[in-house]
Amino acid sequence: MRKRCCSPITTPSALQIYEWICEIRKAKLPDPQVIGNAGSFFKNPTVSPEQCADIIQREPKIVHYHLANGAVKLAAGWLIDACGWKGKSIGNAGVYDKQALVLVNRGGLANPVTGGEVMTLAKAIQTSVYERFGILLEPEPVVV
Repeated sequence: MRKRCCSPITTPSALQIYEWICEIRKAKLPDPQVIGNAGSFFKNPTVSPEQCADIIQREPKIVHYHLANGAVKLAAGWLIDACGWKGKSIGNAGVYDKQALVLVNRGGLANPVTGGEVMTLAKAIQTSVYERFGILLEPEPVVV
């Protein structure tokens, strides 16, 4: 991330905002030219305020966002990380070490990950998040 040496920018241009978003994404997401990945694999789940309050009692640092309709959106990456998956692998399918929401190919071109390995990892993540938080994560990509 670029360090700012002067006064804060109060009215950034569209180009500045674009550049900042690109910097943040580059810092958190793998370069597909270096490591193959499935991008953000799970949707951020939405829960009731009561469910969120229950989770906050057990996990006060949970990342959550209140929505206009009264529901609460939870950060799937945070849930996955809290279950210890960041950096872990099953076969050649792995959870990216800088962003737990991203599944990556640890086998490279020589020994690429299989669809079965990706789905086994995804199911294991879903199971551990469900067991700990009572939330079933929904995959973002359509699996056929």
